[in-house]
Amino acid sequence: MDERLKTGTTTVGIVCKDGVVIAADKRATAGTMIVDKRAEKVHVLTDDVAVTIAGMVSDAQLLIKLGRAELKLKEVRTGKKPSAKEAANLLGGLLFSNIRQMSMMPGVVHFLMGAKDAAGTYLYDLFPDGSVTPIRDFVSSGSGSVFALGVLETQYKEGMTTAEGVKLVVRAINTALQRDSASGNGVDVLVISEKEIKRVLAKEVEVSLL
Repeated sequence: MDERLKTGTTTVGIVCKDGVVIAADKRATAGTMIVDKRAEKVHVLTDDVAVTIAGMVSDAQLLIKLGRAELKLKEVRTGKKPSAKEAANLLGGLLFSNIRQMSMMPGVVHFLMGAKDAAGTYLYDLFPDGSVTPIRDFVSSGSGSVFALGVLETQYKEGMTTAEGVKLVVRAINTALQRDSASGNGVDVLVISEKEIKRVLAKEVEVSLL
């Protein structure tokens, strides 16, 4: 894999029968150095859209601001809220443009997007190259994803509730925290239901050095 696509984090998204659960760890790194132990990697863009982030922090922050503005502008122009698919394609377009800009430091950002609209709830994998992939079960990104996916592959069950899903994503990220040095310091979890987007867990974990 290209070194520029290796992102130091662990994010997870799963589809449940009554909604979508997305989560991420709280550690931000620069190479082998931990630069932030309380990083926010799960962001609510609108009342209907939330994302996890992995990749370049500056680019992610800018794309989140642009995404919020573009989604609001689209709502004002059309007189209705964008559907989940429209929101995913809009953010995918921003990612497509971001990674293809001429720069000494290529902007690499990976979003997992949970969203709701009148038809239901959805999970999308928005890859750094701008591709938009609907997810029907689960997905993970970042350097700890290989460990998280091991848990998801064996313990995810179709038709599970969001309450069960929250426990599963916490278990998956905790597994990554045990083995991936670029992930750590806690977990943030959001549930996207047909009614609302709700932050259900924001837990910090301190590591003691003896």
